Amino acid sequence: MPARAYLPTGTGTIARVRVLVRVVLFIPLPDPRSTLPQPAAGTRYPCYSLVLNADGSFWVSDEYGPYIYLMSPRGQLIETVQPPEAILPLVDGKLNFTSETDPTTGRAGNQGFEGLTVDASGRTLYALLQSATIQDGGSDKSTSRFTRLLAYDISDALLVRPKVIGEWVVPLPVSKKDNTRAASEVHLVSDGVFLVLARDGDGHGGDDAKSSYKQADLLDIRNATDIHGTKFDDPAHPIAVNGVLDQSITPGTYLSFVDFIDDTQLARFGVHNGKPVDQTLIDAKWESLALAPCLDPNFPDDFFLFTAADNDFISTQGVSLGKPFDAGLDVDNQFMVFRLTLPGASTGDHA
Repeated sequence: MPARAYLPTGTGTIARVRVLVRVVLFIPLPDPRSTLPQPAAGTRYPCYSLVLNADGSFWVSDEYGPYIYLMSPRGQLIETVQPPEAILPLVDGKLNFTSETDPTTGRAGNQGFEGLTVDASGRTLYALLQSATIQDGGSDKSTSRFTRLLAYDISDALLVRPKVIGEWVVPLPVSKKDNTRAASEVHLVSDGVFLVLARDGDGHGGDDAKSSYKQADLLDIRNATDIHGTKFDDPAHPIAVNGVLDQSITPGTYLSFVDFIDDTQLARFGVHNGKPVDQTLIDAKWESLALAPCLDPNFPDDFFLFTAADNDFISTQGVSLGKPFDAGLDVDNQFMVFRLTLPGASTGDHA
């Protein structure tokens, strides 16, 4: 179906695009070397993050394992990477990839690796857990802010299964009611510095029309405690209890940065936050980040930040697995573009 674009003729900070097509990647599993359960015929695992390699292969992650997968350029599974035990969903000490209920320990339901990014060399892959593990407070939004960022050595991934070489605590933002703003994406800016997309679930297609938080924030882990290979990789040793971080851990520094729901900026392009619920209402689920240099010789540190929303298959004229469906509402995919100044940001092809 055709796409309709709403783009400014002058220089601006936001562009909005209405897209009526959604592409979803379904990957048949498993890797015979992994401990991932053998799915029944026709079963598919939802993959949320994507990192492209120079040779055409690519990494994806899922929110249920949460696992990371290396795929060939033709989409064939090459490698499966399992996270530390503290992140694996365990019920009574056994792997249980439940999504409708929380496990005893490990990632909370539907709160896996929604963020992947890679350094400029293409040798280190980073994965961000959407919110805290169950033992770290993930069973309740009021205590789930301390999540984990992991680094994997992928320099020789075809011969050696990638291993964790770094792990840090990320203090996600919270609402006025102390509810965690979960992370939907992460993107490397420079060594030790990242953009993190944190948000609520309100907006078009969400629970409420009025959103209170959708941002691309800055995370700096250069002075944070590296907890990989320590007792905290054992689910019996949480990094936080009842929302209070262990005193031995210094988390990353988290700073508010780019506000997606600034009313003045949205109004420049005919988009709004809050009622009425119509096609110009900002979407609820923003789930991607990408950076590209502006290549402006007068402003060499300027970058374009691209972000896109997920319409979650909300359509009155949808088709899934060959069958039509009506979700009762039409939610278009939306895209926004910001111009940022990021001194020292990486311009590598992999990032």
